[in-house]
Amino acid sequence: MAEPAVLASRRVQLEEERDRVREQLRGLGQSPEGRIEVDYDENFADSGQVTAERGEVDALAGNLRELLGEVDGALVKLDDGRYGTCESCGQPITDARLEAVPSARLCISCASKRR
Repeated sequence: MAEPAVLASRRVQLEEERDRVREQLRGLGQSPEGRIEVDYDENFADSGQVTAERGEVDALAGNLRELLGEVDGALVKLDDGRYGTCESCGQPITDARLEAVPSARLCISCASKRR
C-alpha cells in the first residue's frame, strides 16, 4: 500500500481528471450521465454533415464517459483501500504506472496481455 501522501496526491490527480473530463463533456453539449444538451439542426441543408458530426461527437463523448467511469472507479478504490491493485492478477500496480495513469485498473503485464 502506498504512503498516505502518495495516495492523497493520486486523489488530487483523479479529481482534477474527473473535473476535466466533465468539462469536456459539457463542451460537447453532453452531460456526464449521457444526456444530450445541445440541439442539432435537422433542417440544415447538409444533413449528411450533421449526421457525421453527431456521430463524431457521440463517439468522443462515449470515450470520455468511459474514462470518467474509470476515474470514478479509481476514487472508489481509494476510499475502500483497493486502489493500486490489479483487477486481473491481484498484484500491486507500480507507482510509475499509477503516476502516468492514475485510473489504471491493470498492472502493465496484464494490460499488455489484453492488447
